Amino acid sequence: MNQPANPDVVSSHVAVRDGTRIGYSLYGAKENTVRVVLVHSLAMDRHFWTPVVERLRPRASVLTIDARGHGASDKPAGPYTVALFAEDVYDVLRAVNFRNVVIAGASMGGCVALQFAATCPDAIAAGLIDTTAWYGESAPQDWNERAQKAETGGLAPLVGFQTTRWFSDAFRAEHPDVVQRCVDTFLRNDVAAFAATGRMLGSFDGRALMADVKVPTCVIVGEEDYAATPAMARVLHAGIAGSTLTEIPKARHLTPLETPDIVARELHALLDRADCAR
Repeated sequence: MNQPANPDVVSSHVAVRDGTRIGYSLYGAKENTVRVVLVHSLAMDRHFWTPVVERLRPRASVLTIDARGHGASDKPAGPYTVALFAEDVYDVLRAVNFRNVVIAGASMGGCVALQFAATCPDAIAAGLIDTTAWYGESAPQDWNERAQKAETGGLAPLVGFQTTRWFSDAFRAEHPDVVQRCVDTFLRNDVAAFAATGRMLGSFDGRALMADVKVPTCVIVGEEDYAATPAMARVLHAGIAGSTLTEIPKARHLTPLETPDIVARELHALLDRADCAR
């Protein structure tokens, strides 16, 4: 086990049902009845959530996970599915006895959170951030083309495309350190795992899942997000009964980094709506 200097944080791995080792960090005592699990976006890792974790920690214990193919988790060969990623989350929760959770995810992680909230009894609320239930008719082709570019040329040629999608022009100018950390994380990715995850998102169609989400849900999107657009967020909001929708002015795709105060505020409101004592 790798124990960070902070005694309130435990970082380790769990072997899930197919033997893949999934890395995680647990902030705070798992006995806390207010429990949040966070799943990052494509090509990021669990440290993506640091600004939001800092804003949730006074109230909640928080589990962050490196999705398979990412960060410190194993990177088995694909194909991958969103359902498989949700099973990974479930297996980690069971292994560390961290149950009855508010699950939230950004972008790719939001797809996983949608799947988990619709299918796993451990979800008591869901945060769907910068995400969609379906990327559209052309998604398989679009994502396959991006995967092929990575497979043939590596990840570095994609950096310019990614950074303009991730953050608004103003944020990139004002916070180059945050942008650079994301670029560094992006470039550390295993190309085959990145490609498999991209193809997974291209094939994901979670539209039928929305009606099965029966827990309090918040949908959050940046006003300028053109990766998972406000229109896609409005479809989620309309399809999930009782959900709330927050559109963040002037923000793009990675709102947990661009506007962590707003994202944390909405997650605190979600905790207020959830039955965290179960």
